[in-house]
Amino acid sequence: MELSTIDRVLIVSITPYFLERGNVWFEENLNKILEARKTQAFFQDNIILLEIDQKQNLSEFLRRLDEMGYEKVLEVSEPGEFSHQGGIVDVFPINLNSAVRFDFLGNQIENIEKLAIEVKDEKVFREILKKRLKSQKLFSDLKGIKLGDYLVHLDHGIGVYRDRVSLGDPVSHDYYVLEYAADDKLYVPVGLERKLSRHIGFVEPKISRLGSSLWQRTKKKIKEDAEKLAKELLEIYAKKEIATRPSYLSDEEIEKEITGGFKYLETPDQQQAIDDIKKDMEKEEPMDRIVCGDVGFGKTEVALRTIIKAVVSGRQAALLCPTTILAHQHYQNFKERLKNLPIKVDILSRLQSKTQQKEIANKLKSGQIDIIIGTHRLLSKDIEFKNLGLLIIDDEQRFGVKQKEKFKTWRASLDVLSLSATPIPRTLYMALSSLKKISLIQTPPEGRLPIKTFVLPFEEETIKKTIKEEISRGGQVYYLHNRVETIEAVKKFLEKLIPQVKFGIAHGRMNEKKLIKVMTGFQQKKIDVLIATTIIENGLDLANVNTLIVADAAKLGLSQAYQIRGRVGRSHIQARAYFLYGKKLLGLAEQRLIALKEAEELGSGYRIALKDLEIRGAGNILGKEQSGSINRVGLNLYCQMLSEAIDRLKSSS
Repeated sequence: MELSTIDRVLIVSITPYFLERGNVWFEENLNKILEARKTQAFFQDNIILLEIDQKQNLSEFLRRLDEMGYEKVLEVSEPGEFSHQGGIVDVFPINLNSAVRFDFLGNQIENIEKLAIEVKDEKVFREILKKRLKSQKLFSDLKGIKLGDYLVHLDHGIGVYRDRVSLGDPVSHDYYVLEYAADDKLYVPVGLERKLSRHIGFVEPKISRLGSSLWQRTKKKIKEDAEKLAKELLEIYAKKEIATRPSYLSDEEIEKEITGGFKYLETPDQQQAIDDIKKDMEKEEPMDRIVCGDVGFGKTEVALRTIIKAVVSGRQAALLCPTTILAHQHYQNFKERLKNLPIKVDILSRLQSKTQQKEIANKLKSGQIDIIIGTHRLLSKDIEFKNLGLLIIDDEQRFGVKQKEKFKTWRASLDVLSLSATPIPRTLYMALSSLKKISLIQTPPEGRLPIKTFVLPFEEETIKKTIKEEISRGGQVYYLHNRVETIEAVKKFLEKLIPQVKFGIAHGRMNEKKLIKVMTGFQQKKIDVLIATTIIENGLDLANVNTLIVADAAKLGLSQAYQIRGRVGRSHIQARAYFLYGKKLLGLAEQRLIALKEAEELGSGYRIALKDLEIRGAGNILGKEQSGSINRVGLNLYCQMLSEAIDRLKSSS
């Protein structure tokens, strides 16, 4: 390794402000930067100037590098990294084209040398660092962390979150306190959360001592593994990258009409998702994006705006729904919103007669239908499109990979938008690893209240009291009983318990026309309590239903329970959800319901998906080899490493 001595070095923090400036800017403005440091807090906190023979506490220097956003590694290779061994500290400042070695003698800098580790392409590395800053924020969601939770620090590994304290005199700062083996403590400044992430794995993590090189070696090995997987994945997805299509057009008049017909003010997250999709559609490569947002947070509106953009560009759009009920509801809503526009919308499901289905199939083929909403029936061999440009998959975790890929075999340049309240872990992982783009809608609509959640033993008195309370305030109730064989007996039991209440039944084995009739009756308030299976899980939007009773909650998966809870609380009225269990609640069922209770606040679907992954175990999410890596660094950090590896490979290809 060639070394050349230099007198002094400026190191700047990894911040968006500095990442926007090229290395030449720092050279040209060095004196101005040093002058600004005298009076401006930003420059005092975010730059450090080091010179030969300067007195500098080594521990303090390492702490500053940490706080300035530099990542500690075994060996420095890229801008934004540092390593430490004995009295030698190697740093690759983001404002220089090469790494630098500081040789300390005690607490004095004895020598500074430039290393022969250089930036190959400054612009590329700045883009990678900008993406890293953005992804670290996405991965380091600490909202709702509790004492005793495992957290992963990027530079020091897995510790136990013990406290949040204020330290310092005269000026105090807040710190997260992490505990490691042998009572070692790490104090992480509030504001540096991007270096922290929750540990999500499949087994209890091992906690090691602070300061050992074990974590750096572990990280290095897993980064190498992530690089291998990234190469494999990029080969799989390379075919998608090749496909192109003309960019989508705009029709301001029609788009303005649709925007004006939306009854609510768009939340900032919702608007961001709309903007993200608009940018995707203006490019020439096909879109593959997932919009992840809690039930009732406005994903359907995002879908409608996307569909309109496709239709005004002369392309057909398909909305694929998991159930007939949901397809029917979307069709009614879309028809109402588009009634004043020259856009043809239709529905295809088993509800129609064979003659009607054939007629719709012919219209799709000839291009007489602009928007088709349908169930799995859309995937049948007899369905062809004249010019299908956009596929939207509602509640995408309900469809298998083969079903989703069927559309892509028809046309490689198809734009795909998936909607999900709790993405399955594989999709979540794909989204976070740069292969699938993700938009998060986490802000609740104005006036929306969190759903009060109760986990209680099954008792007749609880059921009776709960139903009476909801009906007395003019509302309606979902009663979930997920066994078709005994659902009629449950209806008789409830009619005997509360005779004056009107009950109805809904389940997937019913004749579909009868099912739609029951749901329409419930919507028109002719039924007080709907006794249903998990058929109600998908997308039903009834603002008057504000109490949910789940009869045997222990049998539900976490994501499923979360989805079903989202069927109530669709307005400004306080909603309640009762998850009832038998004599005892044990094992994974207990963990699931505790997690559900903990995720009572609005906008927690994204975290529910992560928790669901943690509870269910590895399965076949990333393969056995990857699940071992995840256990050692946590899912969040592993996905971050994978995402960065993919970005690097894409940039260098």
